[in-house]
Amino acid sequence: QVQLEESGGGSVQAGTSLRLSCAASGRTFSSYAMGWFRQAPGKEREFVAAISWNGGRMYYKDSMKGRVTISRDNAKNTVVLQMNNLKPEDTAVYYCAAGEVRNYVYAREYDYWGQGTQVTVSS
Repeated sequence: QVQLEESGGGSVQAGTSLRLSCAASGRTFSSYAMGWFRQAPGKEREFVAAISWNGGRMYYKDSMKGRVTISRDNAKNTVVLQMNNLKPEDTAVYYCAAGEVRNYVYAREYDYWGQGTQVTVSS
């Protein structure tokens, strides 16, 4: 069992940066792949980034490559999403997820989810 809690969201201006953190509880954190997803009002939840259990592989939404970086610290049970040059279309609730994943981009592959953190980007 893993419990996840996101933090770091907020309201920012376009062009600025945010660092989202996800704190996990549970002894098995290091065995799970971790992902970040987002959901804007009226839209489906979409993949943003993911990282393998040991941090050796990272995956990014194509349209966000170069603006986001995902990292994890298994000793601290945390995963971080660094987002730069934010745009108004990045406005969404951002969710952290964990699971034994084969296809990192599919939300259905993840077993555990946080409550989400709101990111609002104004122009």
